[in-house]
Amino acid sequence: MIPVEFILLGLSPVFLLCVVVEFRKARQFYSVKDSVNNALLALLHQGTDALVLLLLMPLFVWLHQYSLVDIKLTVSSLLAGFILQDFLYYCFHRASHNIHWFWLAHVVHHSSTRMNFTTAFRQSVLYPFVGMWLFWVPMILIGFSPSLVFAIVAINLAYQFFVHTQTIGNLGWVERIFNTPTHHRIHHATNEPYIDKNYGGVLIIWDRLFGTFAEEDKAITIKYGIVGKTPNDNPLSANFSQVGVLREQLKQAKGARAKLKRLVGYPVAD
Repeated sequence: MIPVEFILLGLSPVFLLCVVVEFRKARQFYSVKDSVNNALLALLHQGTDALVLLLLMPLFVWLHQYSLVDIKLTVSSLLAGFILQDFLYYCFHRASHNIHWFWLAHVVHHSSTRMNFTTAFRQSVLYPFVGMWLFWVPMILIGFSPSLVFAIVAINLAYQFFVHTQTIGNLGWVERIFNTPTHHRIHHATNEPYIDKNYGGVLIIWDRLFGTFAEEDKAITIKYGIVGKTPNDNPLSANFSQVGVLREQLKQAKGARAKLKRLVGYPVAD
């Protein structure tokens, strides 16, 4: 079993328990059709991710032989790896909102108009194909073993499950350092002051350092979803509707420079 999938699979009972508790407490935030779609998207994503990671692992092992140093597993190296991976996740997440090619995958996560724990399950089959894994290669080249890198990735993603809720309020001093439900609700908002803010995975310090942090304004009622047409509530539409949007934009763009701008530029709503 691949470490990433093993970690997330092992935590699945905890995730499901949280969903049940939240649903009983705040079912107004839920739609059965939306939640079922989120679960199907999670299964497709996990299966695709596991298969592609299995195929790519020999490449990562080969790259690791050219690493700068051989980093042994210790408490210190694990902490350093966790912080480094969280920074790289920030880079990936910010790129996914600002480069259309990466947005093809990430848009799936944002395309629900709901915000609850099942929204965390809403992931794309396209992540491995657009190159999410490229952002973890620096860790391998520095000297972290591929298995450790992807285990840290899994822990980071597992933490992020818990920030997808409307039932948890401000957590005081924790808000200064860590990504919280308050911060992540802002990230999923389509309201103008909140768009493209709070990219952090576990730590919110990167947003504070690089000017992408937004505080919650209680006068603003958050509207969840994406700018532009929302896909239908089924895995096929959720996974590939944005591909159709980009294809049409590339077709309409005149010349290689214009097409390249559509591909790697900021994603423009159809």
